[in-house]
Amino acid sequence: MSKLIVFNLKMNAFVPANWSGVKKSKSELVVCPAFTDLRELKKLKTKTLKRIKIGAQNCFWEDSSAYTGEVSPKMLKNFGVEYVIIGHSERRKNLNETDEMINKKVSAALKAGLKVVLCIGEPSGKSQGANRKAQISQAKKHVKNQLVKDLKTISDSRLALSSLIVAYEPVWSISTTKNAKVCPPEYALEMAKFIKQILNTKYKIQNIKVLYGGSVNGKNVGDFIQYKEIDGVLVGGASLDKKQIKEIINKTNN
Repeated sequence: MSKLIVFNLKMNAFVPANWSGVKKSKSELVVCPAFTDLRELKKLKTKTLKRIKIGAQNCFWEDSSAYTGEVSPKMLKNFGVEYVIIGHSERRKNLNETDEMINKKVSAALKAGLKVVLCIGEPSGKSQGANRKAQISQAKKHVKNQLVKDLKTISDSRLALSSLIVAYEPVWSISTTKNAKVCPPEYALEMAKFIKQILNTKYKIQNIKVLYGGSVNGKNVGDFIQYKEIDGVLVGGASLDKKQIKEIINKTNN
């Protein structure tokens, strides 16, 4: 089964030359540049990069009105955007996005017909040895709480939820986090299974895609996507490096 690879360029310039050669990918590739570079990506996609899907890094929860600086899901959809990242840990932390705000964004984006990559994950550091069982238990409690709140107003919409993708990103493993630790692949696997169980049991969603995100790069991507329960990855910093992009894509083809 092909994997889904979402590249989050964050607040960095889109460099067309970095994406040469991706036409051979067997995976579904989504590139999420800054809003100002969406047009450049769309232009390139039309000419040469037809395999790439266009994604956005955020959206607002209203279609229009007096919201200075915001971009609506409807605007993104009309432009040709197919995917949108919502609830990324950096926005939760740095911009104080609450689960209530994220819930409204998820609802609006799904209603507009976008595929939502909902980011969830626990903030605390990983414990070792005898404390690991307790750490995983706390992590499961945290992500379940996030899921319930982030999907609060759309739990009865099966059709809309079929366009939902969940990205598990333990904050303690993200490279921009102070004293970041490496997430063991088996830890990510257990959390992916748990997330799918919650979505299947509570929301009756089957075959939902769960991605792993947390310092994914060309060296470790294979460790995560080797499991069938992990349907792909959300790539951050490595999205800016042509060599890393190529290596990630090549490994997902194997």
